[in-house]
Amino acid sequence: MMKGANVPVSAGAVRIELGWQSGPGVPDADASALLLVSGKVRSDNDFVFYNQPVHPSGAVRHEGKQHGQTVLDLLSVNLSQVEPQIETIVIAASATGGTFRQFQGLYVRVLDAANGAELARFASGDATTETAFVLGELYRRQGSWKFRAVGQGYNTGLEGLATDFGISVDSEPAPTQQYTPPPPQQQQQFTPPPPQQQYAPPPPQPYTQPAQPQYAPPPPPPQQQQYAPPPQQYTQPPQPQYAPPPPPQQQYAPPPPQQGYAPPPQQGAPVNLSKISLTKDAPTVSLTKSGATGGTMRVNLNWTTSRGTGLFGRKASNLDLDLCCFYELANGSIGSVRALDRRFGDLQNPPFIRLDQDDRTGSSATGENLDINLDFTRFFRRILVFTSLYEGARDFRGVQATATLYPVNSVPIEMTLDGCVDDSRDAVLAIIENVNGELVVRRECTFIRPPAGQPGGGITEIVRRYNWAFDIRAGRGKD
Repeated sequence: MMKGANVPVSAGAVRIELGWQSGPGVPDADASALLLVSGKVRSDNDFVFYNQPVHPSGAVRHEGKQHGQTVLDLLSVNLSQVEPQIETIVIAASATGGTFRQFQGLYVRVLDAANGAELARFASGDATTETAFVLGELYRRQGSWKFRAVGQGYNTGLEGLATDFGISVDSEPAPTQQYTPPPPQQQQQFTPPPPQQQYAPPPPQPYTQPAQPQYAPPPPPPQQQQYAPPPQQYTQPPQPQYAPPPPPQQQYAPPPPQQGYAPPPQQGAPVNLSKISLTKDAPTVSLTKSGATGGTMRVNLNWTTSRGTGLFGRKASNLDLDLCCFYELANGSIGSVRALDRRFGDLQNPPFIRLDQDDRTGSSATGENLDINLDFTRFFRRILVFTSLYEGARDFRGVQATATLYPVNSVPIEMTLDGCVDDSRDAVLAIIENVNGELVVRRECTFIRPPAGQPGGGITEIVRRYNWAFDIRAGRGKD
């Protein structure tokens, strides 16, 4: 498509791909969507991106990245589910660590979600110093949907682009490495002696209480006062009958349709565009102090291999990776959640962790996700998140992966796993611990080599190294 051209979109649901060629010096990019009425969002909820991956209506979703020679960032739009007030869905991209001049082969394309047929494709090749781009837009025209190639750049990044469409932005990064404060809190608990205050108050209380009931008997005076107000009660009813005329005038001032386009969420906390990257030098972050105090946190993994590329769960050369965890609850009970032996867990009952599926065919756009219900934080002692290579490759050599945690009311937390040089088929991604009521995430990203003479003993080695009192037995496999 040429810039400014448009094509009809007949599919009821579409998949949108933002794609570019990877290589040295090429920045990262993120796809986003803005749902507009009269050129503006109705509230911050109408912005769908990595920090806010699902629109409240469920019609627009950010599906995540697929890494490889061609990097893809994916959006899905169920056009039949889009609210009737929405006129336009803007498809945008923002660059991290560079400008769009550094991208090669940048494009956006619209696919029929049902059969994968390409409906529209627009390649933007005239970028210079821009750090954000509106690549295209889906819009309604006479009851049908169309796609228009836009190609409008911004030098102010995602923040400037979002603000231009009415999003309130808070780009301050969430605090990191807040796991040190707990020790001083323990010392303060022993300094104030509460028992001394309990013995002081009792003596005066018994003497004051008996004196009060002696002065209670004079009820007659209040009874006399009860006879005085009746005449006033009869004078009040006629007054409200003449007061109602002003309220109807107020009802006609604010037209109800305008309230539908300016919902209260705009007055809430602004959208945070930042991410947290855990590294060897900064490996820890507090979920609690970052605002993630409840809701379901999703754990996902994107990966790249020399044999192919895909979102976690999508296979390259029949590669089957499993996302798993060990857990220990506050009462001392331990267990695991993993597709092997079909231990999928439960979100509302112990262990309050659930694996959504075992994606063995690559048919799922979102792959396998591990969900953790942070509403039950008090029941957690520690959670060890790891990944295992089930089949399709001999080990993790040539694999590069990015694990991402998506907590509610907080920014995504990313960590990179790469550099395997041995025969490891298992890797520990992160440990989540309850430290005096504060939930802390610590990056591990460590490949686990099986013990000598035990080619499949990587899980046993994880149990030994991280002190989990498991009796590991041979699994039944996947049936």
